[in-house]
Amino acid sequence: MKIRLFVIGKTEAEYLRKGIAVYENRIRHYIPFEIVELPAIRNVSGLPATLQKAKEAALFDKVCQAGERLVLLDEKGKELTSVGFSEFLNKRFISGSGNLSFLVGGPFGFDESITKKADFILSLSKMTFSHQMVRLFFTEQLYRALTILRGESYHHE
Repeated sequence: MKIRLFVIGKTEAEYLRKGIAVYENRIRHYIPFEIVELPAIRNVSGLPATLQKAKEAALFDKVCQAGERLVLLDEKGKELTSVGFSEFLNKRFISGSGNLSFLVGGPFGFDESITKKADFILSLSKMTFSHQMVRLFFTEQLYRALTILRGESYHHE
């Protein structure tokens, strides 16, 4: 199984790129992992939110593969604890049902066409974070979940 994180646009802040790289390298010791940066939609300032979401959905449709399990990262999704997230991953690992892709949508969330394809919608918090910060928080939580599954001492309860 491979895990991919799809994001729209590049990570701009150097401190975030460095933090993400730390966890990205750690994750790869456990499982194949890739962050896929899709090009940002251009000239969207005058477009309605529904059209922006549809354009982003078209980007996701081009890169998501058949049989891949999609998890949307969205503030309206289900919140899990770190241990709960590790259990969520473990169930997917055990089922052996293909690659797992996490998607970070644009500022207005996801188009309904993507939501319908999702296997799960996950919220990292009830708080709203910038899409740039979500990348760092997600990679850290993914690393944490993998260490929990291995019984390593990174996570304390």
